Amino acid sequence: MRLGIVGAGNIVKWCLEALTMTENVCCEAICVLESDLELAKSYQSKFAINKIYTDFNLFLADPAIDFVYLGIPNKLHFSYAWKALQENKNVISEKPFTSNYDEALQLTNLAKDKKLFLFEAITTIYAPNVLLIKEHLSRIGQIKLVQSNYSQFSSRYNQYLAGQVHPAFDPAMSGGSLYDINIYNIHLSCFLFGMPEKIEYFCNKGFNGIDTSGVVVMQYPDFISVCTGAKDSASPSQTIIQGVNGYLKLASSPNIARSVEIVVDGDTKTLNENEFDNHMVYEMKAFNDMFSRQAYNECYRNLEHSLSVMKILTDARNKAGIVFS
Repeated sequence: MRLGIVGAGNIVKWCLEALTMTENVCCEAICVLESDLELAKSYQSKFAINKIYTDFNLFLADPAIDFVYLGIPNKLHFSYAWKALQENKNVISEKPFTSNYDEALQLTNLAKDKKLFLFEAITTIYAPNVLLIKEHLSRIGQIKLVQSNYSQFSSRYNQYLAGQVHPAFDPAMSGGSLYDINIYNIHLSCFLFGMPEKIEYFCNKGFNGIDTSGVVVMQYPDFISVCTGAKDSASPSQTIIQGVNGYLKLASSPNIARSVEIVVDGDTKTLNENEFDNHMVYEMKAFNDMFSRQAYNECYRNLEHSLSVMKILTDARNKAGIVFS
């Protein structure tokens, strides 16, 4: 699988590092802004990238690229993915998949119509320890309560308070804690339990109306899932799934899924099937596996999951009165 990467930020660096640990996947080319050209050259040298582009149209015309990976600001995901699909390129879009549900649906329909692969790069659902949780869920009996917290003080929050607004805090760039950080908790809940019956979003807003932290409450038929995400403060990140016979604890944020603690009838067991420190390796391996097997139906099932999450994100944002301009 030959990737063409768009972007030059930290997520691109982590992706390139993950590719060095993923068999049969390589970066063929990188497309960046003129202002990021020197950084792209350093990536080219370090990661043996064949070509650098500053023109997206020329980049898309490169026949050596199988997949376009989008590591760019949230607002740009839809337009760049749409253009890549139109040019018959398979696409991997970083989370959040798009800015709203309608955009995600349009991309999904286009990918299916053209029989192309389209993935949301969301590490949670490919993490070995999250798969362990799914495997052991029945051991804790009827689920009563799910509590997920991913709170991480942003290195850019103080700049935001001073009036310097980066994309992660910019409504015009589809930023905010819901789309940037709480999305992982919501993906986890939907992956394990499916679509909730009802959702609410309660959040703290900054001076420009963006959510800097908040709580999504998702009502299922027999239990409640509470998803907390914060970029304006920090606390230990974890998920606890409580059942009548015990509980499962994910001892980290759900994007990393560091280890799983299973407590049933007073007996405690800790499991960890992670092999790599770079948590992006597992999703890249999964994408390559589906591509090599031409497993379109599996890809499209994952897209249905992403659509469910985008529906929740869009509804939650609308209920909280957060407007992406």
